[in-house]
Amino acid sequence: MSRCPVLPRRSPAAPLITLAVFSSFLFLHPSTAARPWPHQTNNLTELQFGGSKKYEGSSEFVKLRYHMGPVLTANITVHVIWYGTWPKAQKRIIREFINSISATHAPSPSVSTWWKTVQLYTDQTGSNISRTVRLGEEKNDRLLSHGKSLTRLSVQSVIKAAVTAKTKPLPISPKSGIYLLLTADDVYVQDFCQNVCGFHYFTFPSIVGYTLPYAWIGNSGKLCPGMCAYPFAVPEYIPGLKPVKSPNGDAGIDGMISVIGHEIAELASNPLVNAWYAGQDPVAPVEIADLCEGIYGTGGGGSYTGQMLNDRDGATYNMHGIRRRFLVQWVWNHVVNYCTGPNAMD
Repeated sequence: MSRCPVLPRRSPAAPLITLAVFSSFLFLHPSTAARPWPHQTNNLTELQFGGSKKYEGSSEFVKLRYHMGPVLTANITVHVIWYGTWPKAQKRIIREFINSISATHAPSPSVSTWWKTVQLYTDQTGSNISRTVRLGEEKNDRLLSHGKSLTRLSVQSVIKAAVTAKTKPLPISPKSGIYLLLTADDVYVQDFCQNVCGFHYFTFPSIVGYTLPYAWIGNSGKLCPGMCAYPFAVPEYIPGLKPVKSPNGDAGIDGMISVIGHEIAELASNPLVNAWYAGQDPVAPVEIADLCEGIYGTGGGGSYTGQMLNDRDGATYNMHGIRRRFLVQWVWNHVVNYCTGPNAMD
């Protein structure tokens, strides 16, 4: 997903959500996630992106449909590959977000309530996506087995190394496991910062030996916080725009959280890219998180991402985890045909 950033412009907030849907894919055609351009106002935060967002491929209004492929109805286990050097504090934030997806005791508005929208999606038997998402096994690749610069194909080779390792390999779970490759802030992945902040697809048996749903998300804290850590960082070319305070004190990681949520939601509803998506071309689907790209609260749509929450310490967020706060984009609710989230004000 590529984008030409422009200075955000103000336009009247629409009472109804209006969505322009964009799709973009490279030779592997993975689903990609980018971040919106913000604009800060008083108290509640209205984020907006500019009127010109440029993407690779076509742009069209589309209708979400089910294409008869599988969704993740069995209890979902998220296996994490930590590629590069990861401080313990950063790992704790990400682990808590994943664990919060099924934590029903978290304060409202909660991550688990956000996941209830994802659970609405079913397979052809009528079975819903699982309400249970848990953190699975983890694998550290501190020595950067495939270097500091990865291509989209070498991402799959990193996953292969993790599931075939001689010591403590990650479990092979094609039907209920999803694999997150998280790259440290000094690792570059093809198109990172220029086109995408994360993407998901499935591994090729010819490379990995199995068909496994996976996602890559990069830590933009050093490489491009102005691109992928919005609204917790801002680009230098927009003078006077101030970043909002991140809820966990780490702009790169707090920026990653929403992209991780985006990709997990789409992996659950479209793991093999033949289930829930919009558009006519199955190799270029627009998925349930793509439809709500840049929407984080009530009033989102058009140029606005909606109303955020500001805590007493000044941090901006829109949902609670077990012990932490997070900012996570909304997802498409196919029952009511608009984007929904736990912090909705109507």
